[in-house]
Amino acid sequence: MKTFLKKYTITIFIGVAFILIWETLTRYGSLNPVIFPGLGKVFGVFLSDGKELLLGLLSSLKLLVPAYMGSIILGIGGGVFLGLSTSVRHILMPYIHLLSPLPPTIFIPYAIAVLPSFQSASIFLIFIGTFWPIFLGSLQGVLIIDKHYLDNAKILGLKGNDFLFKVIIPAASPHILSGAGSALIMSFLILTMAEMFGAESGMGYFIQYYTDFAQYDYVIAGMIFNSAVILIALLFFEKLKKQVLFWTNLKTDSE
Repeated sequence: MKTFLKKYTITIFIGVAFILIWETLTRYGSLNPVIFPGLGKVFGVFLSDGKELLLGLLSSLKLLVPAYMGSIILGIGGGVFLGLSTSVRHILMPYIHLLSPLPPTIFIPYAIAVLPSFQSASIFLIFIGTFWPIFLGSLQGVLIIDKHYLDNAKILGLKGNDFLFKVIIPAASPHILSGAGSALIMSFLILTMAEMFGAESGMGYFIQYYTDFAQYDYVIAGMIFNSAVILIALLFFEKLKKQVLFWTNLKTDSE
């Protein structure tokens, strides 16, 4: 605990100072109390409507999880395949350079027109936004593997799945996980955007719904809840990343 406080003393101080300034400005009328409600009212929302926030989270996860998992499977699989297949890579790279910079929002009109429901359209948009970082990270990870490392693996007789899962995937995993981390952040951004404009439940819908009724204590509570969920997801991902890449920590320590 002492180590934590020592490490984050300035961070905690900034947070406490922000709360005190906010409360002072709202209490003495320097800020519009409708748009900037006191933090007491904001945190009161968690007590009175915490269940609604949790149900919104579950609704959001029904969109986010299948889209993100789909992008993990297809992004890693496609990136590794193209990284190992020079001929296919040369054919497809112009199209990849053309399509990968496009923002997912550009597909909204077609997603709504072609797909049968808002849920499927949202999953598609999240998938598009998360696929490219994972795919490109996987591709780059394979391409930068030292050729001598691959030659040594072949000399040892590693082929097929052994070559893929014992050599290629571990060697490319830092770039794969870097892309997956960027994709995770992107998934929440697209999720919130989609829910604010067409959903009937979810974390983004919660914010948009109460914005329409000018209940900004609920809006800010939704923003805090959203941020907390994203923070927890990223912390969990970083912990998982450290466990998967434990060998990089050992290498750093030895150096």
